[in-house]
Amino acid sequence: MDRTPTARDRRVRTAIFPVAGLGTRFLPATKATPKELLPVLDTPLIQFAIDEAREAGIERMIFVSHPSKEAIERYVRADAELEATLRERGKARLAEMLHDNAVDEDAMQVRFVMQPEPLGLGHAVLCARDEVLPGPVAVVLPDDLILGGEGCLKEMIDAYDPARAGHMVATMQVGAEEVSSYGVLDATGREGGLILARGMVEKPAPEAAPSRQAVVGRYLLDASIFEALDGLPPGAGGEIQLTDAIAAGVETVGLCGFRFSGVRYDCGSKAGMLAATMAYAGGQAAYASVLAAPPGGLTTAAE
Repeated sequence: MDRTPTARDRRVRTAIFPVAGLGTRFLPATKATPKELLPVLDTPLIQFAIDEAREAGIERMIFVSHPSKEAIERYVRADAELEATLRERGKARLAEMLHDNAVDEDAMQVRFVMQPEPLGLGHAVLCARDEVLPGPVAVVLPDDLILGGEGCLKEMIDAYDPARAGHMVATMQVGAEEVSSYGVLDATGREGGLILARGMVEKPAPEAAPSRQAVVGRYLLDASIFEALDGLPPGAGGEIQLTDAIAAGVETVGLCGFRFSGVRYDCGSKAGMLAATMAYAGGQAAYASVLAAPPGGLTTAAE
């Protein structure tokens, strides 16, 4: 039997959003509000992730959540009753905004699965196994907000070639003192915009790091990742590490890094959240000034 993947099998149709974390670094705010719903200026973190997946043409979104975080599902799905109430009260524009932000389930599929225990990112991805569509899958970490230019996930999908490397990870160069906070590529060279690699190391000591190409929260993974995760022993921190499962498949499916064009903000930290808010506010202000300009572009007092 011919097992060559069809063109449809090669498409990235599913995105997994691990959102089960309890956000302890943002307590007490996250005691009642999931960290994914904390706003960057006026937009919840999860909204950026949803919009990025939409732009990339994802067909099914799978949210791996926790039973205590039902507010995420309420946010993701449309709320016709609330929209109707807002319209009745003369707030049609607000109702339209909420409608546009919610996932249109006539155009895109939504699934929620639970991760009751914090057993690691690899375990969160494995929890989504029964809901994924055939072919490679994307993993999007909403904590890693990437602003500027085309969406990171779309950039990656446009560059993805499973015949060359079935696993692709978003990477950025970090300082030697920062490598111990990331998974790091064991890079072997470059091919166009891709960084070829023979493996990954999770949170290495600076003196042992094979490179300074740090992996951030966007992944395109061959479907074999689920077999690699199934039965994988705990790794760093006693958790099931996605990095270890990716490394295990390097010989069979290949691995490459992708240098995205935007700027990444670690919104899992307070400093990163503040930096993202300031950057996003600056961008919104610039956009507003363009909208307010008279026909023909911006003018100066001298004109």
